[in-house]
Amino acid sequence: MKILDSIVELRAWRSGLGASGIVAFVPTMGALHRGHRSLLEFAAKQGPNLLVSIFVNPLQFERKDDLEAYPETMEADLAMLEEVGATAVYRPQVVDMYPEGFLTTVSAGSASTRFEGAARPGHFDGMLTVVHKLFQQCQPRIAVFGQKDAQQLYLVRRMVKDLDMHVLVKGAATWREEDGLAFSSRNVHLNPVARKQALVLHQALTAAQAAFHSGCQDAQALQQIMRDHFATSPAELAYAEIISDHDFESVKPGFFCVWRAVIGARLDGVHLLDNLELGPAPTS
Repeated sequence: MKILDSIVELRAWRSGLGASGIVAFVPTMGALHRGHRSLLEFAAKQGPNLLVSIFVNPLQFERKDDLEAYPETMEADLAMLEEVGATAVYRPQVVDMYPEGFLTTVSAGSASTRFEGAARPGHFDGMLTVVHKLFQQCQPRIAVFGQKDAQQLYLVRRMVKDLDMHVLVKGAATWREEDGLAFSSRNVHLNPVARKQALVLHQALTAAQAAFHSGCQDAQALQQIMRDHFATSPAELAYAEIISDHDFESVKPGFFCVWRAVIGARLDGVHLLDNLELGPAPTS
């Protein structure tokens, strides 16, 4: 496994593969966990060369103290990447990504201001900016993102389409713990009681999914099913909506699309999010 610590080293490695060298790429901010491993194992099957980046992107943090507090587990990260068969690891410095005088950024547009973006202004602009730069630097044919962060996945796909980027973006299935809770590094911050209470997110989603598969195609009714699960829960619900995979907006009357239930809540001071695809349906 090659360690690439600068854009110069990356370009030399990438050039050595030749134009026909297919690269599957996974951008990360490090602090890798079991959910990442599942995603990486999926990515390793997508092509002969798996390139993983580790870069804590300052543009995605509103507060400097949050950036400084982000965990650094490089030794463990490299061990995991070696185990899953990564071909190379790219570890750029801030100066590689944002040299002096850097001005140009990518705007995520209105789709970035709802749901996860509502409480994190500028987060998705920063995410798309670094992903765009990484795509330009790494020149992957395939890029893999987790389906758990459905809004991020949608925005990356939208950027690739809008900016005519020749990258196939694939979503890796959400890794879940045995009881259904979506795996997240944030879960370790939940106390034992809150950890059990956090199951309300998955329970709300699966209830909406069951109702949909039983014939309910009323988005408002499905949203109410999800919200009802929080009536007696200590979790503070941020959003629970049925959206279209086509534009990540609330489903619209008369438009055939794939419906997705998305949910976000705060529990024990920890923000949690999850989603489930319901299936294709005409809106009513």
